[in-house]
Amino acid sequence: MRAWQVAGLGEPADVMTLVEIADPEPGPRQLVVRVLASPANFPDALMCRGLYQVRPDLPFTPGVELCGEVLALGPDVDGFAVGDRVVGGSVMPAGGFGELALMDVATTFPAPGSLDDAQASSLYIGYQTGWFGLHRRAGLKAGETLLVHAAAGGVGSAAIQLGKAAGARVIGVVGGPEKADVAKRLGADLVVDRHTEDFVQVVKAETDGRGADVVYDPVGGETYQRSTKCIAFEGRILVIGFAGGDIQSAALNHALIKNYSIVGLHWGLYNLYDPPAVQECHRALTELADQGLIDPLVSERLPLAEVAAGVQRLADGETVGRVVYDAAVGR
Repeated sequence: MRAWQVAGLGEPADVMTLVEIADPEPGPRQLVVRVLASPANFPDALMCRGLYQVRPDLPFTPGVELCGEVLALGPDVDGFAVGDRVVGGSVMPAGGFGELALMDVATTFPAPGSLDDAQASSLYIGYQTGWFGLHRRAGLKAGETLLVHAAAGGVGSAAIQLGKAAGARVIGVVGGPEKADVAKRLGADLVVDRHTEDFVQVVKAETDGRGADVVYDPVGGETYQRSTKCIAFEGRILVIGFAGGDIQSAALNHALIKNYSIVGLHWGLYNLYDPPAVQECHRALTELADQGLIDPLVSERLPLAEVAAGVQRLADGETVGRVVYDAAVGR
């Protein structure tokens, strides 16, 4: 089969090579799937650079989530059959940026029929992260104000839609007019272009000085530090990641004085500590998709030959929504 392989570490466009490799073989409780679609995620870029917490042995094929058609079952597989259309995480080193991939039963779910392949492939990481962050960790309530950073990206766009579905007022922060347009189309009630506006002042003005009840922060660094200046009494700042490159230090005396919570989210741990909650999350997301309340924004559908360039654009912060390898493109 053809697949992108990383044999050395560096920038995605420099280290990803499209090659012919052997088809993967399923181990116990594993599935071999024909990849229908696989979106680029920031962890893919970090793995190429050797900076992610998961460091696959070289060579490996990136593509941490996908939508696929089951072709073969390993031993001890229950609940799936050949021909099923599924979504979920890949098993390294056989990720989604190839014609075939490996998946583990524990992190594989039925693909919602209401979403096409590229949209369904984007439902797993970003939307489950948003669901667990907003509902399980932050306890977002209808009527509250949700501030979403990097609101036009894959993770942020999911948070906007999930926040609106929960009845929150959503303020999105983006960088540039094109991304502002995207956040508006996603349903944000108010969009702040950080290149021309101070989101702290905007949030205070729009909430009569109260601040945001929940801050969804996948950026970190200075973005986190400034968010503490517009967090409400008993607000919750969700630490989702550090896409900005700087890992901030939290001033705990400030959290004490302003009476807010700093809430971490390592979504992947739920697969280890509470698998039934992950199943519940997927059922909830499927219902929201079927009702049209969430609709993954796929901005680019790429043939296999263009995947490395797409991952590089994501790594460089030049993308909006989801950039997806779509096997149907270029056939």
